[in-house]
Amino acid sequence: MSGQGSAGNVIAAIASFFIPGLGQLFQGRVLSALCWFVAACVAFVITWLLTLSLLPFGWFLVSLFACINAATYRRAVV
Repeated sequence: MSGQGSAGNVIAAIASFFIPGLGQLFQGRVLSALCWFVAACVAFVITWLLTLSLLPFGWFLVSLFACINAATYRRAVV
C-alpha cells in the first residue's frame, strides 16, 4: 500500500466500515485492528445497554472512525 487514496487504502476503508479493524488488518496493523474491533464491541454493548434497543449506533460510529483511519493511513518511510 503506497499512501492516501491508493486502491489498497480504499479497499481497507470499505472493509473497516463493515467490520471495524478489518481494514487495518489488511494493511498489516494487527494491534490497531484489535483495538478498533474491541472499541466497536464495547461501544455496541454500551449503546445497547443505554437504549435497550437493537440499534447499535455505537458500533456504527466506531466503524466510521475506523474507516477514516484506514483510508488516511500512510506507511512510515524508513
